Amino acid sequence: MSKSLVKSTSVVVCMTMISRVFGFIRDMVTATLFGASAQFDAFSIAFRIPNLMRRLFAEGSFSQAFVPVLAEYQKNKPREDVQRFIDAMSGTLGAALLLVTVIGIIGAPWIVMLFAPGFVKTGGRYDLAVTMLRITFPYLMLISLTAFSGAILNTHSRFWVAAFTPVLLNIIMIGSAMWLSPYFAQPIIGLAWGVFIAGVVQLVFQWPFLKKLRMLPCPKINFYDPGVMRVLRLMIPALFGVSVGQINLMVDSIFASLLIVGSVSWLYYSERLMEFPLGVFGVAISTVILPHLSRHHAAQSEESFSLTLDWALRAVLLIGIPAGVVLAVMSGPMLSTLFQYGRFDGYSVIMARKSLTMFAIGITPFMLVKVLAAGFYAKQDLRAPVRIAVLAMMVNTILNIILIWPLHHAGIALSTSLAALVNTGCLYYFLRERGFYHPREGWRLFMLRLVFANIILAAWLWLGAGDLSMWINSHVMWRIEHLAFLLISAVLIYFAALWLAGMRLHHLLMPQRQLA
Repeated sequence: MSKSLVKSTSVVVCMTMISRVFGFIRDMVTATLFGASAQFDAFSIAFRIPNLMRRLFAEGSFSQAFVPVLAEYQKNKPREDVQRFIDAMSGTLGAALLLVTVIGIIGAPWIVMLFAPGFVKTGGRYDLAVTMLRITFPYLMLISLTAFSGAILNTHSRFWVAAFTPVLLNIIMIGSAMWLSPYFAQPIIGLAWGVFIAGVVQLVFQWPFLKKLRMLPCPKINFYDPGVMRVLRLMIPALFGVSVGQINLMVDSIFASLLIVGSVSWLYYSERLMEFPLGVFGVAISTVILPHLSRHHAAQSEESFSLTLDWALRAVLLIGIPAGVVLAVMSGPMLSTLFQYGRFDGYSVIMARKSLTMFAIGITPFMLVKVLAAGFYAKQDLRAPVRIAVLAMMVNTILNIILIWPLHHAGIALSTSLAALVNTGCLYYFLRERGFYHPREGWRLFMLRLVFANIILAAWLWLGAGDLSMWINSHVMWRIEHLAFLLISAVLIYFAALWLAGMRLHHLLMPQRQLA
């Protein structure tokens, strides 16, 4: 593997890790102040709707369409044409986002009714969700423009800036929950204003870095710019590609709103823990490899393209499988240690544990989808991801209908994980079938070593975790100390088991010919 790829991935992982740590602190604060309450159910929907659309349009379809086109422009066009394309793209994107934001604010009552139909029965949650959605919806425009800026920086290998930016969101939301919320009759509204403020701060934070690269856009609306038209053509089908997991999570919210009060919150806290390995490693790896894959495709270097994809898949499995094991075995202790404070009680831990255990099944597939989809987007081939995404959504919806009644909110989580498995299998099949990816030698032995190490890891954690009631009833410091010991020892035991199985660092590197 090239040194630049190693360095870039490490930088993104470190910055994302910092962001996730602050994210956990944010969730601990909100769990303590608001718990799994009707108010937090309403905020979860008000924040999730613009956040979902941000992931669909900004980090999902837009980034996957914009980065390959920008990489091609930088390789084949003079700097003036690149700047003209960026100016046109920023103006066109900004105008479209402004229109969507205005429509979202006006149509908030109908949007909440669509995404949380169960709230209508309980007017308090519905009215509060509508009020907060009107505050949080501009976040879609602000964070989408932030993602646009981040995509430019990533293409220039300034990965740390975009990866660090979410830290600002978490810091501002923590401050809003603690110091702004008390000024409102319904304190949760202060958290919604924190989302809006964070959107402004994150966008402004990236401007100096764009200016230093001489890439700060001068927005110009031009839907007919050739580059803009190419991005728009790629965006429309890409909406159902890499972001299908987020669509499925939104479908989950619709079903969860039909269940008892607290179900939306239990799923929210489960998803937050699930998103830790997904955000730190899955998104980091896919973010780094997309510009590399796009450059290999532009240079018509098919061998380098396949080798980069092969490395990414091995890296995801190396981290994703043990992450799933840890979340499945340690779901109760982790939820108790991180969130069991104030209004988030032992009952909430038990209920959230059920959904987190089911989400753990989908950790590795969720991460693999990010990488496999990047292979298609770098090739600007979108037909297969679209068809697969539609299939995965259908599977998720059908399974929700089947599993929600016997398993309640845990059935919703299981449906999402199984849909991710279907998505992963289909993406892999079509990558192979179209000749985009050819696995290099050593996969069978690699998987045997992973299986051995993860069995050892699961056995160690299962013995160390003990009964959940012990965690719920113990002092907070005991929980923190024991969780820290188990997680640190788990990392050491896992990599020791890999070493005993014969895995060495050079097994994870790409052949030297990839460095060219």
